Amino acid sequence: MGLMDFIKGELIEIIEWTDDSRDTLSYRWPDDDKEIKNGAQLIVRESQCAQFVYLGQFADTFGAGKHQLATQNIPVLSTIAGWKYGFNSPFKCDVYFLNTRLFTGNKWGTSNPVMLRDADFGIVRVRAFGTFDFKIVDPKVFLKEVAGSDHHFRLDEFADTMRSRIVSLFSEALGKARVPVLDLAARYSEVGDAILPVINAACVAKYGIEFASFILENVSVPPEVEQAIDKRSSMAAVGNLNDYVKFQMAEGMAKGGGGPGGAAAEIAMGFGMAQQMMNQPGGGLFAQGTAPAAPGTPGAAPAPVPATGGLPQLMNPAQVAEQLGVSEADVLATLETGELKGKKIGSQWRISADALAEFLKH
Repeated sequence: MGLMDFIKGELIEIIEWTDDSRDTLSYRWPDDDKEIKNGAQLIVRESQCAQFVYLGQFADTFGAGKHQLATQNIPVLSTIAGWKYGFNSPFKCDVYFLNTRLFTGNKWGTSNPVMLRDADFGIVRVRAFGTFDFKIVDPKVFLKEVAGSDHHFRLDEFADTMRSRIVSLFSEALGKARVPVLDLAARYSEVGDAILPVINAACVAKYGIEFASFILENVSVPPEVEQAIDKRSSMAAVGNLNDYVKFQMAEGMAKGGGGPGGAAAEIAMGFGMAQQMMNQPGGGLFAQGTAPAAPGTPGAAPAPVPATGGLPQLMNPAQVAEQLGVSEADVLATLETGELKGKKIGSQWRISADALAEFLKH
């Protein structure tokens, strides 16, 4: 082999990338320290683009087609290299091929809960996950901000790089949308469509990628919030606390007085009997016009004892809940609506035995 054949073998005449993978985003064409021949052919296939980088600076970008690398076809590179009057000698330049097809079905999710201000629950922590489709629209920005000088940048590397950025953009967009957590389940598609332009506005400029779709598949809240939602659903099902107590009383009586329902029934029956005695004409616990004798004195009537073994004159919501066999949250909700009368001192409620008896009459 002669000298000219050796020199010719060291020059690159055709530059092309035949991609047979489905997960490559960018690929730096290997030059093996060879020089590109003046007039060499560059072949870019559909769903590809080629980006030239000369001495660390972005030069020309080529779309699909067959291109001849001459001065008139690479104006940016000619300007950077200072080829004012053309060039005839070989040159060295990094060539990056980028895959511009649509990458579908990519998964995203929050690794940690996202703090949101919700109209129903105040500050709430939510987790979310879903899928998105994207494509590269600005090769220079993508190479600069995402792929860097990686000679073979794959989809799994992109997922690791972009996951936190996507979650950050999602959290910001969801916060601006101000959609209540309880409404998200019925509006996944609507929320995804609303978030898409917000994410694209940031991603195209910052990362050179555009999202074709952003799908929200699930949003979950912590277990304690789920329990609060379940309690709210239960209250909506029973209507109000009064109806719920009556239902518990009926169940307790049917079971023979056992359990919380039986205790509630016994309380109700005890107060009902006391009320009937007080409403008897000329009777009641004490005869009209007759002052009650002090307990322990001759002729004094024995002090009435409630069926449950005695109730204190003042009770807090927890004690009332224990007596009625319901949750403290149910008692607080009934106090707020005014169905059960009580006195609020600071942040604490106090309920008298008379108020509880009056409530159970209805």
